[in-house]
Amino acid sequence: AAATRQGALIKGGAALERLAHIDTVAFDKTGTLTLGKPQLTELTSLDGRPEAELLALAAAIEQGSHHPLARAVVAAASEQGLTLANARDLRALPGMGVEGRIDGALWQLLAPSRVPALGEALEGQIAALERQGKTVILLCRMGEAPSALLALRDQIRPDAAAALRELKALGLGSMMLTGDNPRAAEAIAGELGMEWRASLLPEGKVEEIARLAKTRKVAMIGDGINDAPAMKRASIGIAMGGGTDVALETADAALTHNQLGGLAAMIRLSRAALANIHQNIALALGLKAIFLVTSLFGITGLWIAVLADTGATALVTANALRLLRKR
Repeated sequence: AAATRQGALIKGGAALERLAHIDTVAFDKTGTLTLGKPQLTELTSLDGRPEAELLALAAAIEQGSHHPLARAVVAAASEQGLTLANARDLRALPGMGVEGRIDGALWQLLAPSRVPALGEALEGQIAALERQGKTVILLCRMGEAPSALLALRDQIRPDAAAALRELKALGLGSMMLTGDNPRAAEAIAGELGMEWRASLLPEGKVEEIARLAKTRKVAMIGDGINDAPAMKRASIGIAMGGGTDVALETADAALTHNQLGGLAAMIRLSRAALANIHQNIALALGLKAIFLVTSLFGITGLWIAVLADTGATALVTANALRLLRKR
């Protein structure tokens, strides 16, 4: 009840107890540590075509995708009032990008690591953008050299740094798990002062959580479909309130207000609840033991023992109700 009042949903006592024991929190990047609303910052033509034409091609094959990067490309084309071609055979390429057929030609938007023989100049340009924390994708026609370079940047949540400091003060470690490129991941993780693992497919996140779980109690917090398997593998999965239905269904807990600051509050509350349980057990059993002994030796009567037992129930209840005052 106290957690719900503060915008955190915890699915049952078992999840509450596991939350109190975690020592490491693994974060997805996009939509969790960042706002999940990237913006197109650069578009460079690599084959001499007008940039507007290339942006329209990219947006055409990103239509219908719910990925934050796809929405950013489509939004940029919409802002410029571009007319999008009718793309057919649209298909997501897991861990690579997307593709679609326009006027009979197969166009792809790919991560730079999936495009062979980029050339030294283009690789240097990509590296410079990624060191700024930007995500780079390349527009290619199947079997040809890249036609355009697109760079997108997501904004770190305003409360992310403060939330991570709170977790550190509670003695918890933090790690970012992302499918983004290593240079962009390092730029964002460095700004937040946390460990990171990059270029991870959904199964890679699961493997990383399994590796951490061998020595630590891990909570995984994310918001997307690709985070759900890792959330399920962790000791406890926590979903951001603005995430996908799959993530919310899989998670053991959720931050309905979509603010990372609620994570430390949820952990403090779970630890307080566990401490309260231990206090109540000691109080209830202690009183029973005392009056059992005094009744056997005739120091107190049976009715006093019965009243003491009822009093213990009242004390335990009153002690538990103190948790409602937690803020």
